[in-house]
This record gives sequence, structure tokens and C-alpha cells, in this order.
Amino acid sequence: MHSVEPAIVLARRNIREYDRIISVYTRGRGRLTLRVPGVNRPRGKLKAISEPFSWSEFRIASSSAGLGGTVSGGKIISVFPAIRADLMRTRLALHFCELVLRMTPESQPSREKYNLLVSALSELERRSAPHALRAAFTLRLMREAGLGLDRPVLGINTDFWVQLHDAPFSDLEDSDLDPRDLEKASRVVARFCETHLERPLRSVMAFASERGTVRPH
Repeated sequence: MHSVEPAIVLARRNIREYDRIISVYTRGRGRLTLRVPGVNRPRGKLKAISEPFSWSEFRIASSSAGLGGTVSGGKIISVFPAIRADLMRTRLALHFCELVLRMTPESQPSREKYNLLVSALSELERRSAPHALRAAFTLRLMREAGLGLDRPVLGINTDFWVQLHDAPFSDLEDSDLDPRDLEKASRVVARFCETHLERPLRSVMAFASERGTVRPH
């Protein structure tokens, strides 16, 4: 049995000599683990759609091997070329994907989480990210995962808190942001990752390393 699902690749790893296992977040089936056979052969045809933060329509054959299925084909929607051409945008895109990977259960669909990831990547493709985008994405994902905060903390301005949670990403502009509120929001996000995730996020370690200090959250 085959199905077609639009999805974004969250992570990949090679297995055997030519195959890959990919984690994807689909619109209709939530997070799935899929096998992509033969992709690492010299003439493998599915390399582009099995790269992190590629957005494609996947043709999936059902599997009885404990996976969500096997990728038998696909059609690219976007590989987000502007993101891939910029190191900081690439790191932020990988960070968003890692957060979704770590904060979502397997095979539990959520159209809201799917749309959240698509909209964040689309905004990153359109322009360099405002500083609030990372906090805004994480706070919204926390809310969708049932781990959100009902009200502002650390004295964060209520209007700014609402903006982080509900405003279109395109409305987040550095010139409109209070740096003190943004710093507090970043602390909330960092504390959440430190408290609720079992091990440090690799993407956060990369951000910290770039600043010269590696912190475990």
C-alpha cells in the first residue's frame, strides 16, 4: 500500500552501504521514520528530498519492519536554497528541525506543528531571521506540545509575549523589539530545553560554540 504525504525532513543517517533512514514530519501522519533505499549510490535519485529541511511530497510504501515506511519516490516542493546559502540561517533551520524531532511523538499527526515548521522555514527563506524568531518558534512549539506557559514570566511585557506566540513571523522586526524582553524570552526557552529535554540539543551547542562558550541547554 502506498500513500503520498507532504513532509519536511528533520534528520537523516546512513545505514548499510547505500541506504538512509530519515525522520520526517508529515502533514497527515505526524513524525515518521522512513527508509530511503539506494539513495547513496552514485546515481541515487532521492538525495535532495532526503536532506535535512527539504520539503517534499513523499511516496511512501507501508512497512512491516517497525518503521513508518519506505520512500519509493517523491517530488520536491522546496529545498530552501536561500537558507542553504547562509550559514546562520542553515543553523537555525536545523535547530527548528531538531526541536520538532525531539518534542514530537511518533505517528501522532498535528497539522498545527506541521504548519508551524513550514511557516518558520518559509520566513527564513524569505529573509535573514529577526532575533525573536528562535524564541517565537520554540514558544509556539511548546504550546502545541502541551508544555506552553499561560502567562508572561520574568516580567516580560504582555504585548511582546502575545506577539511572540501569535503574530505572523513576518511581523517580527528587530527594530520593534525591546532587547531586555527578548533576552528574557531567550532565557525562558533555554530553561525549557534544559529542563524538559533529556540531552542537550546539538544545534544549541553549535550556536554556543560559535559565541565561544558551550553551554548545555
